[in-house]
Amino acid sequence: QVQLAESGGGSVQAGGSLQLSCAVSGNTYSKFCMAWFRQAPGRQREVVAAIDPDDGRSYSESVQGRFTISKDSAKNRLYLRMDSLKPDDTSMYYCAASPGDCLGRSEPTDYIYWGRGTQVTVSS
Repeated sequence: QVQLAESGGGSVQAGGSLQLSCAVSGNTYSKFCMAWFRQAPGRQREVVAAIDPDDGRSYSESVQGRFTISKDSAKNRLYLRMDSLKPDDTSMYYCAASPGDCLGRSEPTDYIYWGRGTQVTVSS
């Protein structure tokens, strides 16, 4: 069993930055695909970024070049650094995990473990 807990959300003006953190407990996640998803009101949950067990990374087109996913295995934490934030980035952000690599995993149903989310609000 894996438990995930997000933190670091908040309110920021457009152009600003935030770093989200996801604390991982209950099992080693060294062989897990870890990802960040987001969901805005009235919209489907979408993948933002994912990181493989071997640190291979992928990003959605909408955040490529602005967001950076990383992990610290010693601290059992996953991070999402968000720069040049836009009002369209306003969403609830979720940490997700599943055993194996991230290849082909872009849908919420591809992930087993989820956190409760942290809200990010970007004002213009």
